[in-house]
Amino acid sequence: MSDAVIVGAVRTPVGRRNGSLAGVHPADLSAHVLRALAERTGIEPGQVDDVVWGCVSQVGEQSWNIGRTAVLAAGWPESVPGTTLDRQCGSSQQALHFAAAAVASGQTDLVVAGGVESMTRVPMGSNVAGGSPFSDQVRARYRGVEGFAHDQSAPFHQGVGAELIAARWHFSRTQLDEFALASHEKAAAAQDAGAFDRELAPVPLADDGRFATDEGIRRDTSLAALAELKTPFRADGVVTAGSASQMSDGAAALAVTTSEWASRHGLRPLARIHTAVVAADDPVAMLTAPIPATARALRRAGLGIEEIGVYEVNEAFAPVPLAWLAETEADPERLNPRGGAIALGHPLGASGARIMTTMLQHMRDNGIRYGLQTMCEGGGMANATIVELL
Repeated sequence: MSDAVIVGAVRTPVGRRNGSLAGVHPADLSAHVLRALAERTGIEPGQVDDVVWGCVSQVGEQSWNIGRTAVLAAGWPESVPGTTLDRQCGSSQQALHFAAAAVASGQTDLVVAGGVESMTRVPMGSNVAGGSPFSDQVRARYRGVEGFAHDQSAPFHQGVGAELIAARWHFSRTQLDEFALASHEKAAAAQDAGAFDRELAPVPLADDGRFATDEGIRRDTSLAALAELKTPFRADGVVTAGSASQMSDGAAALAVTTSEWASRHGLRPLARIHTAVVAADDPVAMLTAPIPATARALRRAGLGIEEIGVYEVNEAFAPVPLAWLAETEADPERLNPRGGAIALGHPLGASGARIMTTMLQHMRDNGIRYGLQTMCEGGGMANATIVELL
């Protein structure tokens, strides 16, 4: 079996919900990163065997296989296929895993993996219509479990799950607010240093403007301001909008091939996909699976947590990376060094590829050999990916 390497990675700046990207159709947002990826790597679009695209809310403008419509919107040859997948928040990380498996097994030579989400134009949850996806048998299985609201249309709730995690690991409101503030501070410092510049593909806007920087970073926030926010999930809770990821708009794309194919076509690999796993855990607490996913990835890789130079754990809610730190005993200084979704935003279907793009750039800038990325996902799942810098 061959290896799988990443030869290009690019993302849009992340826009706030109802922000700068609100006027951009998600297919066009996807097309923008596809074109930017081809331009920066020099790959010929007609050589792409498949586009595997993550998107969570596949309804309205994001319906009808947006992976394929993205290819058409990009002006790529009609011979390039595309498909769309949903592994909830980890959709584009799973797209990367599928792309790696396809090239390593010899089924394909070159695959583009990525994703999109316009949470402005297609609000989260808008794909649930005409009934609940949770059957009576699912409800019966979890009836009586703390946090499971069997009488509601959405009995599994990520905000309640975040509160369950905070209670289980005894995190205080202050700890969560401090983590959130640090995310904004790290992201602001990275932005000021130009650390994001090389991974970004600024988006032209209809008014002849240009959207070039992540706009979710709150430079004026403080512990005092965060302490004023309400706890919407439990009256006596500790999780707020300030310690949760931001609803956002964005897209990201990665080009995946083998080192042999890259060499023959004059492409420079950025990193090897060393290990790729998926795991599942309690669907009611929902957000704990990054912990077993990380353990599985390290075990399969034959690596210790101390050998990983950077960890990206998606900041869906502050308790998620904090619980991950507590269980893995990882170095907190290596966690989300350029901020995370609390500051940068979380365009659901795009976040896996966005985070990988940011992590790869950080690894290149700092000569880090191994990086690990993991994300909690709806249904109590998580992907974990270890990449090796080349």
